[in-house]
Amino acid sequence: MPAEPPFRDVPFMGVIYVVAEAEKLGYHSENPDWVNLGQGMPEVGPLPGAPPRVSRVEIEPRDHAYGPVAGIRELREAVADLYNAWFRKGKRSRYAPENVAISAGGRLGLLRAVWALGEPNLGYFTPDYPAYEDYLTGVPRVSPVHIPLAAEDGFAIEPAALAREVEARGLGALLVSNPCNPTGRVVRDRELAAWVGLARERGVTLLLDEFYSHYVWDGAAPVSAAAHVEDVDEDGAVIVDGLTKGYRYPGWRIGWTLGPRKVIETLTRSGSAVDGGPPRWLQKAVIPLVEPVRARRETDATRAAFRPKRDLTVERLRGMGLRMPREPEGTFYAWASVEDLPPPLDDGFSFFRAALERKVMTVPGVFFDVNPGKRRPGTSRLRQYLRFSYGAPIDAVRKGLDRLGEMVAEAGRGQGRAGRRPRAGAGARR
Repeated sequence: MPAEPPFRDVPFMGVIYVVAEAEKLGYHSENPDWVNLGQGMPEVGPLPGAPPRVSRVEIEPRDHAYGPVAGIRELREAVADLYNAWFRKGKRSRYAPENVAISAGGRLGLLRAVWALGEPNLGYFTPDYPAYEDYLTGVPRVSPVHIPLAAEDGFAIEPAALAREVEARGLGALLVSNPCNPTGRVVRDRELAAWVGLARERGVTLLLDEFYSHYVWDGAAPVSAAAHVEDVDEDGAVIVDGLTKGYRYPGWRIGWTLGPRKVIETLTRSGSAVDGGPPRWLQKAVIPLVEPVRARRETDATRAAFRPKRDLTVERLRGMGLRMPREPEGTFYAWASVEDLPPPLDDGFSFFRAALERKVMTVPGVFFDVNPGKRRPGTSRLRQYLRFSYGAPIDAVRKGLDRLGEMVAEAGRGQGRAGRRPRAGAGARR
C-alpha cells in the first residue's frame, strides 16, 4: 500500500473558502446570476475621470531574463518618487530606490517582511486580515501576541492604550492593516503620527499593510505612515502597498515595500529564498501608473465612484437591521453584526449559507478572528459578524443588497408566523 504523501491539510481561509463554496453552487466570475459581495476586489473597468485602463504591454527580448529580486531600479525609483511627492514634501529625509522593494503582490511583500524578522513578540489585532494567520503560523521564529479590539470601542485602540500593550507584552513588532480590513477603521493624522512616534521611541517595527490607503472617505487621501516618518533609514515603519486596490489592477500581482535600507536589504534576501522576484516586463508596465499626476487622477476618480457605493451599503444594511459598531471610514467593506436578525440569520455562517442560496457571496466574521495555530480555543467572538464588499460596480452591489433585503424580510415574516424560535447555536467554527 503506497505511503500517504507527506503534506499537511491546508484549509481554505476567508475569501478563498467563500469562493470555493460558491463554486459548488455554480458560481464563476463570468456568471451574471451571481453577486460577489465577498471578494476584496475593486471593479477594474473604466471610471469617469480616471486615466485609461492599460490594454497593451510591450515586451522586449531582455525582459525574458530574470530580474533583480528587489525589483528593477526604474520601478523602485518611481515608487520612491511617488511617496516623496505625496508624503515627503519639505522633509529632509526622503525615500530613495534603496528604500523600496518590489514583490509579486502584497501578500508576498508582507510574507517577505514577516520572514525577515528576527524573534520578536509580534502584536496583531482582531478583527484583521485573515492571511495574517498564515504568516504568523508559518514563521516559527515569531511569537504572536493577540490584541483583541472591542466592538464598544468601534474596534479601535488609542495610542496610549497601544503604548501600554507594547510595554506590557514586550512587543518588538506590530502587524496591522490601515485602513483596516475588515472594519474600515482608519488611523490617520495625529493618531497615526503617534503610532509612528511610538515605534520610533520604543524601537518597535510597524508592519503596515496600506493596501486600502486610497479608499478613505473623509479628509485627504491616500493616508500613509510615510507622512509621519522622521528618518526613512532609521524609523521602524515598514509600509506595504501595491497596484491591487488603489490602482485597480488586482490581477497584475505587483506590490511594493518601503522602509529603511537595511530592512529592505534583509527582506530582499528573504525574497531570494521565498519567491525570486516579479517579472521584469510587468514591472516596466507599472512605471507610468505610479507617476504622481496620473496616480492622483486614479485616486480621485476611484473615491468619487466608490463613495456612493459605501453610502448605499451602509444605508441598506442598517435598514435590514444589521449593526455597525463603526461606519466604514475607509476600505470598500462594511463590517456588520447580524445579532438582531431573526434566527437562523443571527449567526454569521448561517447568514452566509442562506445568502449563497440567493447567489450572493459574503464573508463570515470568524475568518477575521486571526488565531495563529488555533491557540485560542472555543467559539469565536466574531461569529455574528460578516464582511460585505462593495468593490463591484454599483448596479451589482444594489442587486446583491436587494436579494439580502428580501432574504431578511422573509425570515422576519417566518418568525412572525411561527413565533420566536430559539437563537442559533454556537455557530460554525473555522
